[in-house]
Amino acid sequence: MSAGNQKNGGDKPEDMVAVAAVWPEVERAECLARGAALKWASGVFCRPEHLERLSQYKKRESQRTSSIHTRLKSMVQSYLEGVGWGLEQLREARVELKEVSHALRKAGLESNRNGEGMKSLERLREVSVNHCQLLAAVSNLPRLYSVRSMVLETERLVESRRLLEAHARLMDLERWQDDILWQLQGSAGTAGGALSTEDQELVTKYFSGVGQLVEALGKELWAVVSSALALARQNPTPFVSAVRIVEREEALDQALLEERGGSSRPLPPGRPRCWRACFFQVLEEAVSARFRSVSYLHTRGPGLAGHLSALQHGIMADLATVRHLLEHCVPPHYRLTGAYLRASHRCLHAHLAQVSSWDLESGEIFAVLNWVLHIYNSPDMMGHPELVTEMEKEELGPLISTEGLEQLQNKYVQSVRKSVSEWMHKALQVELQDWQRDQEPDTDHEGFYQTSLPTIITQMLEENARVALMIGESLRDQTIQMGLYEMENLLNRFREALVEFGKEHRRDPSNNNNKFYLHYLLASISNCIILKKSTESLQQQQSSRSAGQFSRTPPNPLAALDRAVRRACRLVMDQLLLDLQPFLPGLLTRPWLVQGDPTPKLCRVLERHLELYGRVRPPCRQRLQEEAQWLMVVEYVRALMQKRLVCRSAEERRQLAQQMVQDDQQFREIFHGLEGEGSVPEVNPLALLPVLADFIQLKDPGMLALEVSGLAAKYPDISEEHVSVLLDIRGDVSRDIRGTVLDLLEQSAPPLPAGYRPIFTDILVPPSTMAFCLPTAKCA
Repeated sequence: MSAGNQKNGGDKPEDMVAVAAVWPEVERAECLARGAALKWASGVFCRPEHLERLSQYKKRESQRTSSIHTRLKSMVQSYLEGVGWGLEQLREARVELKEVSHALRKAGLESNRNGEGMKSLERLREVSVNHCQLLAAVSNLPRLYSVRSMVLETERLVESRRLLEAHARLMDLERWQDDILWQLQGSAGTAGGALSTEDQELVTKYFSGVGQLVEALGKELWAVVSSALALARQNPTPFVSAVRIVEREEALDQALLEERGGSSRPLPPGRPRCWRACFFQVLEEAVSARFRSVSYLHTRGPGLAGHLSALQHGIMADLATVRHLLEHCVPPHYRLTGAYLRASHRCLHAHLAQVSSWDLESGEIFAVLNWVLHIYNSPDMMGHPELVTEMEKEELGPLISTEGLEQLQNKYVQSVRKSVSEWMHKALQVELQDWQRDQEPDTDHEGFYQTSLPTIITQMLEENARVALMIGESLRDQTIQMGLYEMENLLNRFREALVEFGKEHRRDPSNNNNKFYLHYLLASISNCIILKKSTESLQQQQSSRSAGQFSRTPPNPLAALDRAVRRACRLVMDQLLLDLQPFLPGLLTRPWLVQGDPTPKLCRVLERHLELYGRVRPPCRQRLQEEAQWLMVVEYVRALMQKRLVCRSAEERRQLAQQMVQDDQQFREIFHGLEGEGSVPEVNPLALLPVLADFIQLKDPGMLALEVSGLAAKYPDISEEHVSVLLDIRGDVSRDIRGTVLDLLEQSAPPLPAGYRPIFTDILVPPSTMAFCLPTAKCA
């Protein structure tokens, strides 16, 4: 292959050596190429028969080599031509650069010669500047002489409120001042400098009256604009003149800005004046003026509501004047009604923020909230049909922010809470004083005992909720929530007062001041029933979405009511027990067995108490009757457990059982109305007495085990001690039967069913008086 390449004009070895000396990489590339060629040839001509195609491979490689050499020569030729063209361009640029450098040198020489010639013209320039100044002074002499007289004349026109004429003169004076300054600046520019500070101060000093006239005219204009509402009803001409002047000034500002915005001529002194913006600013200040004189003392108490009402009427009257009179005195693009609405709204916003920061009471806060939420946007004010469109265009926003309203509502609730707490405290004090009265409590039209406490509390909470609802449901819910908290606190104090009332009575039951102790306890229970109904009514008024709005633990006045009622009922039962106590020791004794004496007295005490319980509202009336029934039965059985009477014979057992049945009949006659007035208890305690009587008069002791089994089934809380006492009272039970009965009771003791109210649990069996007992299996 290499022989073929050399034969076909390949590079000579000496040429390759020379190239390798210049570029060492060429030698490495040559070696790689030879290695690749040998590898390829060894793969192609691996067998002798493959040599037949050697001429074909040689011809193809020769063609490829020739093609590569042709492309390389073409590419190198192209690069050489580009390099030649670039060198030609560089030669031409060097020639041109020499020419430019020569021309600049010549221009520098000419400039130096001209600068020397300009020095001789300095004197001529000074004379020309002086000539221009003198020419300007001569041409402006008539104006300069008339400036002071025009200033005085314009002052008189301003003082007499001939505003249009005064403004025309003022515009002439300003134009003269501007022209003079421009001429002086032009002459200074011709002289090659700017207007000197001395010349500018001289012109400003000479025309100082013009600036004072502008201030005086502006003062008069803003005075007219401030009193626009009053002038509109009398003579709107000055206001129209003021608006025309404002529009002239606005047009002049615009023209000067467009004319001199891109030129070197400066704007006249004091321009732009922006009197249209000042017009609306003065209008807003005039609106806010009515709020500035309002102080905290002027609006205390009912005065705040009157002040807000006066604001309403004043704003509406002013808006009517603006819409019907002033709107026709200004260009349409002024939208004067909308501007007055914006100004009034902003001023009201600031004024109400100031009022809200005062230490307001609940009535004052209510007046502010009602005015902001209901009156301001009502048809009587901003919701007026003629103002609705303007209100929508202006997008004024709320008078008080949402956070401000929440703060006001919280202040209102706290103020009402303070008042409610004070009133509840006073009402409770009055209630405590009523308990010491030497007469029965008052009764309502149904004959139930009551005092003034629930009426005061109910009316106060209902009225507060009704007033708060006039503002909104949210405030109503907060007020009700607050009232329920205070109700719970009151009931807790009320229960504590009941406890103290009971302690005081127990210390001296014979005290004449406590003669109506029981009556007022019953009145307190009726009061709690009334308060419960009021509480449930308030809770029903609350909206469902207010349940999760309060971070504190929700109030639970019903639980406090239940605690107070239970405490009062307990005190009533304590009083019943105290009245029964003198007669209870005579129960189930031998005199009782013979005469039955204490039972009628007990019945009279019960009748008197039950008659008083009828003065209590349901359902507590039935509850008291049931509790009295339970108390009587428990005390009766407790007297039985004292073993004051132990039977000696079957006849005594019969008499004892018969007397117990008679007592039961008397008790039933007293409580006969209980079943008709309320729910009957699941376990009627009076049913226990006949059962015990049957147990005592049972003739066959061998049947006692069966009788005890039935007794335990009805009254699962009966214990071995109770049964043992009953066996002792019989007096005829042998030791074996006793053991059998007690063992049966121990084995068949059932659990207390759900809802069962124990009887025997409250009855303690007195300890045995036996000095010793026989060592029986039961004792072991």
